[in-house]
Amino acid sequence: MNETIPPRDANTRPSTLDDVARRAGVSLGTASKALNGRDRVSDATRARVEDAARALAYVGNPLARGLSQGLSGTVGLLTSDLEGRFSLPILMGAEDRFGAGRVSVFLCDARGDAIREQHYISALLARRVDAIMVVGSKTDHRAPIGRDLPVPVIYVYTPSQDPRDLSLTPDNVAGGRMAIEHLLASGRRHIAHLTGPRHERAAADRTRGIAQVLAESETQLMFETAYGEWTERWGRSSCAMMLEQGTKVDAILCDSDQIARGALDALRERGIRVPDDVAVIGFDNWDIIVEGTHPPLTSIDMNLGLLGRHAAERLFHAIGGAPLASGIELSDCRLVVRGSTALTI
Repeated sequence: MNETIPPRDANTRPSTLDDVARRAGVSLGTASKALNGRDRVSDATRARVEDAARALAYVGNPLARGLSQGLSGTVGLLTSDLEGRFSLPILMGAEDRFGAGRVSVFLCDARGDAIREQHYISALLARRVDAIMVVGSKTDHRAPIGRDLPVPVIYVYTPSQDPRDLSLTPDNVAGGRMAIEHLLASGRRHIAHLTGPRHERAAADRTRGIAQVLAESETQLMFETAYGEWTERWGRSSCAMMLEQGTKVDAILCDSDQIARGALDALRERGIRVPDDVAVIGFDNWDIIVEGTHPPLTSIDMNLGLLGRHAAERLFHAIGGAPLASGIELSDCRLVVRGSTALTI
């Protein structure tokens, strides 16, 4: 009798080839042969093993097949902002996935220095890494690290300027839509928007998403800043300026959690209750801010850890021989509702 192994969910360890073999009632060697398309496995056995792999959401490790072909089992992670708010969660997500596949990682921090970056690229290639992941701290495009490199390269968060490269980055337009839709669904109609730096793509994309929803709902903003910073100081001063002008609002949409915390301070100093009088929503879901504000801050999460894991998965398959796609792929954000927009939570 086959041992019953329940399908894997997000909270359990990744399924292994041994799990697949036990579920299919075959040996480990037979399971490996069936999934790798080798001969001397009957069609019925191959189908049973493939069914078990699908049921367990088993993801094979293409590197394991490639080690005999001269692969090193190492990957280079290149960043310019190792301590950054956005780079670190991406790198941790990628490293978790690489570690699960028993792949060693070389982590290099170029610190925003183009010469240092080129030095690290040369060093990684000299170490014969099997792939390189380039992680940025802004969603503005960057120059590619080189053309015709001998290994697959993927860009994460900061897209490459070259459309032939594959770049994974959050969908900030959709995130902006999500934020304003939440406020409108909560019954808020007199909304202010405190923007980040308008010359940066993240702020511009969020503004575009907000504008799309407002046009569809035939709603206008009561107040929108013409200049911005990613700081609490900016959130506090711009919110105070709006209130001093006598602008009446029932919601404030902020382009970052830092801006939102500054806005919360300005509201509290004037005795304005959140969310009873004014709802506040931020962006980034930065845990040290959203959980430390009073009330806790509703925010848009860019799923950065998941973004890093997805990028690692793409490199796994590219190293195994699968062609790497090109262009920019946008990843979904998610809304995390907390007390700053919900009257009851």
